[in-house]
Amino acid sequence: MKRFVWRLQKVLDIKEKQEEIKRIELFRLMETLAGKQGELLMRQRILQDIIDGISKDKSPGRLTTQEFVLRQAATNDEQIRRLKDQIAELEARQKEKTAELLALRKSREGLERLRAEAREQFIREQEKLEQKEQDDRSTMAFARKESMKG
Repeated sequence: MKRFVWRLQKVLDIKEKQEEIKRIELFRLMETLAGKQGELLMRQRILQDIIDGISKDKSPGRLTTQEFVLRQAATNDEQIRRLKDQIAELEARQKEKTAELLALRKSREGLERLRAEAREQFIREQEKLEQKEQDDRSTMAFARKESMKG
């Protein structure tokens, strides 16, 4: 039986490579996003711990500490706002990459389905050819047998 060759195999291979690249890009993006979210939570927790520490402090130095924290609040708020903006941008890019990955996967799966159908058709055709060849051999053998009798 001759070997199955599918004309669109290179296209399928390219789609598989593209999907793998998108999957890696999405994974890296998710790692970056997780890092930024962790950094945001850490900054918020540190700020909350400082505020809690000041509110529990009853010493006379509390006012100077509170004044210092309030002066730094604008900087901290700006850093937190910047992190939130970065997280929002990363989440939007994550959605885009996920959509691109799903589109590539759907395309690849469609090509794989076409390949499977083409392979089944090829096998059916090859089986028909083999059956025809066997029928021809049987007919020839029968004809020889009959011609030797006669």
